Amino acid sequence: MSTSSSSSPTLKIGIVGFGPFGQFLAKTMIKQGHTLRATSRTDYSQSCLQLGIQFFRDLIAFIESENDVILICTSILSLSEVLSSMPLSHLKRPTLFVDVLSVKEHPRDLLLRVLPEESDILCTHPMFGPDSGKDGWKDLTFVYDKVRIRDEAICFNFLNIFASEGCRMLQMSCEEHDKVAAKSQFITHTIGRTLAEMDIKSTPIDTKGFQTLVQLKDTTIRDSFDLYSGLFIHNRFAKQELENLEHALHKVKEMLVQRMSELGPEKTER
Repeated sequence: MSTSSSSSPTLKIGIVGFGPFGQFLAKTMIKQGHTLRATSRTDYSQSCLQLGIQFFRDLIAFIESENDVILICTSILSLSEVLSSMPLSHLKRPTLFVDVLSVKEHPRDLLLRVLPEESDILCTHPMFGPDSGKDGWKDLTFVYDKVRIRDEAICFNFLNIFASEGCRMLQMSCEEHDKVAAKSQFITHTIGRTLAEMDIKSTPIDTKGFQTLVQLKDTTIRDSFDLYSGLFIHNRFAKQELENLEHALHKVKEMLVQRMSELGPEKTER
């Protein structure tokens, strides 16, 4: 999908899970003129009031409010429970369901299993958040997979929320996303968590490389452990990448020990 600066017809979007990420997306959607509703296990009625969003405590009323799109912004670990609690029989019309989770095969499989056949499914992953997207979304990557789309107009208009902000729109299968994300996002979080366990801190003689590591640690630990564990539990490729990392660290250690033995004790004493 190409980036477009032209405005699309406005959508009625219902957000399920109105935590920090849901609120972050909502602000841009409101700016574009879309009508938003929200529901969440936590009471965000005051936050919604300030943003001009109708907050629903009653899930049936939320489902019956005839949204064009239901946007799922829950955590990875809570997705199954949230979907099972939704009274989907009260849907009054075919609806586009969109998720924004950091894994993709897991929500795809759940949505295909629980949603009515007439519901469309778009699996997405905005590769940015409140920190990286605070100054705008231009050139930030938005990954999507049109899993089951009949109403192309609604799907296009939703995708255009991101395209019109200048995102780099990348169509990719859920399987391919999870393969790539296990090698990139999961490994990044794992290194950051490992550095946090080592309690690394800035020193008076930091190199640029070490400053980058401290920044990585600080960035990854701002995300919850639920998010990190979700990246592992619900991405079938993550376990192999963790084993690859363990193997690589062991290999590097072996190389150091080998070099030490080659030099002999007289050249390695301190």
